[in-house]
Amino acid sequence: MSRPFLKMNGLGNDFVVVEARTAPFAPTAAEVRAIADRQAGVGCDQLVSIEPSEKADARVRFWNADGDEVGACGNASRCVGWLLMEASGRDQAVIETQGGLLTATRAGDKIVSVDMGEPGLDWRQIPLEEEMDTRGIELQVGPIDDPILHTPGCVSMGNPHVVFFVPDAETAPVVQVGPMIEHHRLFPEGVNVGFAQIVARDRIRLKVWERGAGLTKACGTGACAALVASYRRGLVDRKATLVLDGGELVIEWRESDGHVIMTGPAQVDFTGTLP
Repeated sequence: MSRPFLKMNGLGNDFVVVEARTAPFAPTAAEVRAIADRQAGVGCDQLVSIEPSEKADARVRFWNADGDEVGACGNASRCVGWLLMEASGRDQAVIETQGGLLTATRAGDKIVSVDMGEPGLDWRQIPLEEEMDTRGIELQVGPIDDPILHTPGCVSMGNPHVVFFVPDAETAPVVQVGPMIEHHRLFPEGVNVGFAQIVARDRIRLKVWERGAGLTKACGTGACAALVASYRRGLVDRKATLVLDGGELVIEWRESDGHVIMTGPAQVDFTGTLP
């Protein structure tokens, strides 16, 4: 495990990034948890490895802080895209992920746009345990005749998301409800839980309880899912600013090809060596 790493973040959603193109990197779940531990380890929301790829500039793998490997991480994809572009001197990089190929494009000084591909909208793509209309699934929290949350939308962005619409994101019961919904029987692979407040047709305030990581300052795929879920309900336009605890992302669900484009910052915090 004794190898260099970069600590990076996208809007405060932070990562330990390991270069694995020259030497294989295969951490166990326990090692991932040890690295992610904010008291005894380096501390991060996700661990990321950059590996060789035959069909892209690099293959990227993501592990949540609980040790589970996941198929997608939007903020980390921006960070890796920036690293690859800095290394090559080009303004574009292609990243191979478990969820497919992503294209990152330079959009300013440490600002990166990532084409996250088409969202998964079928119940089997989320996946859900049973067939439902993912615009608004049959799920509620609270008394049956007066639920505090109900009829959320579901979207897959290479990982599963459920999005509740709330009148005020600041007072939404994220920490109370997030863990319960994350492990609800409806979601056999678990789920990221978003709490979205529609501020305007082009602005959404969002908080996310992230599967395997808990409350995070920002979730890139969560922001993409919230925009898609909101547009499908007629609440916003195809392009909006998502305001997260860590800052803002611009998300567009492009009409021309149905792809979701995420634009936001990538930052390097420090370098170190894994214990």
